[in-house]
Amino acid sequence: MQLTLKVTTDQTTYEVKTNLYVIIAWERKFKQKASNLATGVGLEDLAFMAFESCKVHGITVPAIFDDYVKKLVAIEVISDEPTNPIEEAPTHDH
Repeated sequence: MQLTLKVTTDQTTYEVKTNLYVIIAWERKFKQKASNLATGVGLEDLAFMAFESCKVHGITVPAIFDDYVKKLVAIEVISDEPTNPIEEAPTHDH
């Protein structure tokens, strides 16, 4: 699963994508399975994923998660994609 998050802080707006590392870090911190995300995602979940994704992608964030959260104005999922999308099987016509 890969999420694209739109993050609005008190100074800027940007988009950041999660990756497998970020999802596993979320599972470890919140003692949840990624499959539980299908039943609903909390704002703290999204904020944590954005925080970790920023670090992975070289976007400067405060060292402490709560300091990052204090700067957030809004966060939303704008796209979610499976990590390994299934491709259509080839047919004899193609």
